[in-house]
Amino acid sequence: MNRRSAAVGMGLCDRPNGSTGSGPGPGPASRSRTRRTRPTRRAETRAALTAVIAALALAVGCTGNPSPDRSGDADQAPSGVLAVKVDNVTPARPQTGLAQADVVYAEQVEAGLSRLMALYATRLPPAVGPVRSARETDLRLLRQFDEPVLAYSGSQSRLRPLIEAAPLRAESPGNRPEAWYRSDDRPAPHNLYLRPGRLVDGPAGREALTAAGFREGPAPSGGEPEPERTVRFPSARFTFTWSAERGGWLLETDGRPTTDGGRQLAPPTVLVQYVTVRESGFEDRGGNRTPFSETVGTGTADLLRDGKVWPVRWQRATAADGTRFTTEGGAPVNLADGQVWVVLAAR
Repeated sequence: MNRRSAAVGMGLCDRPNGSTGSGPGPGPASRSRTRRTRPTRRAETRAALTAVIAALALAVGCTGNPSPDRSGDADQAPSGVLAVKVDNVTPARPQTGLAQADVVYAEQVEAGLSRLMALYATRLPPAVGPVRSARETDLRLLRQFDEPVLAYSGSQSRLRPLIEAAPLRAESPGNRPEAWYRSDDRPAPHNLYLRPGRLVDGPAGREALTAAGFREGPAPSGGEPEPERTVRFPSARFTFTWSAERGGWLLETDGRPTTDGGRQLAPPTVLVQYVTVRESGFEDRGGNRTPFSETVGTGTADLLRDGKVWPVRWQRATAADGTRFTTEGGAPVNLADGQVWVVLAAR
């Protein structure tokens, strides 16, 4: 259980039947009937409000009490990772600020394409982008982290209530305009960029990642040589080729080098996490159904580091828990020092 789940251990969703606990008991017999019934009416009011909040919270996998919407609250000091939704179609490349990310999630979106969510915990680049819209998968993923800040370009109207109910600080251009700008070197919508330093006070620190299951340390014993690995989505693919010189996996997206600042990305660790990918209740303007990648539960994964591959398992009991990666023998899996890519591949 991470710090968030501990903090909300007595919250709405952690109590039996979603109850908020009993209200004040009846007073002494000497109190009037009117005074005894007033707490009951307050309890009924609280119960009605609780039902509304719970319905929204459960839609994003709530196991803890949802935080109030903090979008655009300039006085709210972020205490968690900064997550930025990054465009990954051809007109959006090369991206900016990916090299400084601690963790990058690659997920399926409409029409089988891919989109990235870059997490920043130890350092902030001057700019990140192009920034695009959020998806339901992002809300479930971010439940692993304490008080995350989600930077995104916007969302469809039906998803907004879920974003507002999620325990995160949501930031879009309408909230903090000074933190955003558009570049003139490519067309919209692939030209929106974030200045992280104008959105958050500073990086959260590595402990924000460790609490969610991202542990650095020695590699497991064994492993099989793996010079190259390609992960395919219906309309996208990622190829990771081991480079001893770089000490990481040279990344290509759709057959072309993935670069930032003219240098090819080479994350030292890649996790190919096999998940159930199903249709969500959302769709884009073209009528394409939005995929949802289920990251709560159990499954298998492949750990790529040091030019080798290990078959491992992943477990995440509830949405508020971090993801535990273990060897087949049950030992925790360590990651190499440096950037981690997690590719959410269909089982």
